[in-house]
Amino acid sequence: MKRFIPGFLLAVLLAVPGTAMARGQGWSLLAAETVGSGRNMFSAQIGFPGLSLGLLHGGSDNVDVGGKFSFNWGREGLVDASDAGLKLQGWLRVMIAQTDKVAFAITFQPGPFVYFPRGNTLFGMALPVAFVVGIPVGSALMINAGIDVPFNVYIGEGIGPVIPILFGGGLEYFVNNNLNVNFNLRLGPSIVPRFDDSYFTMEALAGVAYRF
Repeated sequence: MKRFIPGFLLAVLLAVPGTAMARGQGWSLLAAETVGSGRNMFSAQIGFPGLSLGLLHGGSDNVDVGGKFSFNWGREGLVDASDAGLKLQGWLRVMIAQTDKVAFAITFQPGPFVYFPRGNTLFGMALPVAFVVGIPVGSALMINAGIDVPFNVYIGEGIGPVIPILFGGGLEYFVNNNLNVNFNLRLGPSIVPRFDDSYFTMEALAGVAYRF
């Protein structure tokens, strides 16, 4: 795993064309560029594991803060657990470095969740951390690659902590300076130490983002 992560990021950077690129529209939903100091962004995405609505505010040029509400039909991305549930999260994104060709950010989205499998109710807390690389391709397209660890823990249900390790990428197409359509994909295992097992996990979401 330690050898794979640097190799994954290197492959992403080598895939970027050598020619100079414009810096997209100067903001993003999925990649590393923040929405801009004093600006706001509304997002809506649907797919698997569910429907998410989010709001971000540019606290500074490098930091976004906000929140997200999700109605899910796949429990925390587990493809074999089609349980309905609700999740409410905070949202923090910090851009840690940027050049004309690439930007890097970390995100943190903590919050509680509840799921309703047949005859039961599951409560827990999500503590997801992610690292993302954003790469503008011309002015209208932004691509990203990332490593997500959407750690979550179930409270009082005999499940305990769950440690997903997800890799993937996505893209954003800018219709204009303040509107984009987007798609994001992350795949990988969720490790459940209590059961000494792992389960296939996926997040595949498409949507829109509007900056105002």
